[in-house]
Amino acid sequence: MPKQNFETSLKRLDEIVKKLEQGDAPLDDALKLFDEGTKLVGACNKILDTAEQKVALILKGADGEPQESVFEGQ
Repeated sequence: MPKQNFETSLKRLDEIVKKLEQGDAPLDDALKLFDEGTKLVGACNKILDTAEQKVALILKGADGEPQESVFEGQ
């Protein structure tokens, strides 16, 4: 499987879930979809872990200790 970005992987994972939820795929196809889905989940988790580590590095203070700040999202 070629390296994909998070959004592409998540979109494909959503497609797989929908196909599996329909319940009409032959067992062999369902197993292949499930296998692909588990690989995509692992890839997405790895991407998220990497992003979390980058954010943690960015948020470290001058003394190397993490700085907490209030998230002002939408």
